[in-house]
Amino acid sequence: MFARVRRLLNRFFNRSRTINNEPLNKVSLIVLILVDLFILFNVFSGLNDISGWHLAPAQAYPCYSDWKNYQTETKKDKEYDVINNAFTSSPNPSSFRQSYQQTEVGHLGNVSETCLKYADYQDKIKTSENQKTVNLIDQKENKVSSIESNNRKIRAQYDSTLLEKLAGQAPGQSINQVAAEKAKQELDQNNRTISTLKTETSALKTQLIAKPESASFIAFLNDRQSFGDVEKGYQQASFWYPSLQFAFQALFLLPLIAVAWFVYRFAHRKGYGLIALISWHLLVIFFIPLIFKVFEFLQVGALFEFLFSIISTLFGGLLFLINYVYILLIPLVGFGIIKFFQKFAFNPKNQAATRVQKSECLQCARKIRQQDSHCPHCGYAQYAECLNCHDLTYKNLPYCKQCGQSQNLT
Repeated sequence: MFARVRRLLNRFFNRSRTINNEPLNKVSLIVLILVDLFILFNVFSGLNDISGWHLAPAQAYPCYSDWKNYQTETKKDKEYDVINNAFTSSPNPSSFRQSYQQTEVGHLGNVSETCLKYADYQDKIKTSENQKTVNLIDQKENKVSSIESNNRKIRAQYDSTLLEKLAGQAPGQSINQVAAEKAKQELDQNNRTISTLKTETSALKTQLIAKPESASFIAFLNDRQSFGDVEKGYQQASFWYPSLQFAFQALFLLPLIAVAWFVYRFAHRKGYGLIALISWHLLVIFFIPLIFKVFEFLQVGALFEFLFSIISTLFGGLLFLINYVYILLIPLVGFGIIKFFQKFAFNPKNQAATRVQKSECLQCARKIRQQDSHCPHCGYAQYAECLNCHDLTYKNLPYCKQCGQSQNLT
């Protein structure tokens, strides 16, 4: 087995650094490596671009996160917060609807109709009058925060002054700039100001929430049926999106692999050494990201989500069992793929039958004459001794060409 692996590796490296069985010089090898790196960079760049061709779940359902936050929020001001979001996340100068629809340009998929209605409600709320109200609320809240911060400093000095007073220390020796009586007066005044500002802020918020456009928006957010469809669509999109990305990436890579393989086989048969070398390198380069993407898909694709949901249902929090499943499943899949290629795709018996008919070497598939006992390109012996008549017959073919007896190939 190890000898076979070693032979395969030798063949791989020979194909990667020789032209017509002659090694590349150092300059040519450096140029080839630079070309490989350049192409590999562009392949990954193309994969990154095509993976975002279809709208991501967050792009197709842009209102989902805001709605979900609103539903899970427990603050009493959550209605004001969701209205204020129309101003803090405003896509000026465009409207929300235009901003949502702009994501469709150059992409597959459509933005949810419910989210477009959500955008319309936000655009109706975002008036100049409401903007002034929101700015005034922000100013008052900032002022409250500033006064509360000042109160904390005064209270720290006030407590220290009381301790000095209890200790009998003279006022002139105090390290604090504010006397206890004055500090208490200032604290009381600040607390009254804070109370007034909070009352005014609460009234402004109530006024803003009570406006017709705001009331309609809140009622729309509480429409369970519409946003139930959004939640279901978002979860389905999140489930299938990694698989969709992998499908587009495979669509990008498979034509490149097919073309490189066709050019390599054609150049190899015709003896075009440089073309065969370059197309072989391209074939390897195109396979590298495909292998990476296959493993990435296995970790985040539909198969992973399917196993995740089953294990979550059956075993609760024992999600590490997914790794056990992969450890058992992936070797079985690999075993099946190896058996397929060994038996069908690269079976020596099948290859030998085809290559004998085309007068090709049984090992390297280069053109040879029928009377050649060894390949002049790779040196591989074309014949073996028959088990019955002991005459020479083709290797890897089931019957002797001289006596017709079975060779009992395994």
